[in-house]
Amino acid sequence: MLSPAMIDRLNEQINLEMFSSHLYLQMSCWCAYKSLDGCAAFLSQHADEEMIHKRRLIDYLQETGALAVLQGMEAPPSEFTSLKEMFEKIYAHEQFITSKINSLVHLANTEPDYSTLQFLQWYVAEQHEEEFLFKSILDKIKLIGVEGQGLFFIDREIKSIAATRTNRNNANASTAANV
Repeated sequence: MLSPAMIDRLNEQINLEMFSSHLYLQMSCWCAYKSLDGCAAFLSQHADEEMIHKRRLIDYLQETGALAVLQGMEAPPSEFTSLKEMFEKIYAHEQFITSKINSLVHLANTEPDYSTLQFLQWYVAEQHEEEFLFKSILDKIKLIGVEGQGLFFIDREIKSIAATRTNRNNANASTAANV
């Protein structure tokens, strides 16, 4: 059974994951508007992943007999001055989400709630991967630049990242279906 404090914090995380999904979907729309099709596809894919993160949390709360509570949220920003600024905002957002996951882990460890602690380990690993991914995109933006043809090459590079992630996710789904 989860403590009331843990239920509240898991519900908070559900709503943060939902906001993350909306944020990335809005960013995808901005990229599509700017004809950055690779970035748009990547961010749309990432928005879907955030909804999966939200769903896992909801399922966990339901499995433990707790009530998942979805709340309203503020609209994400819809305008960005540049692709670089947008990815800087994403990286900062992922660092914020990591801090929230770490706080949840601390609470689970302090209570102690070993079941939730075990459940949250997937999120710890996922956040490490997310921060690494967006830091590497920012590194590529700094290396290639976003002026002139640089923007084209960055968009193409991010499209390649999206394709690689799609192939990996499809392979993982196929493996899981065969087990």
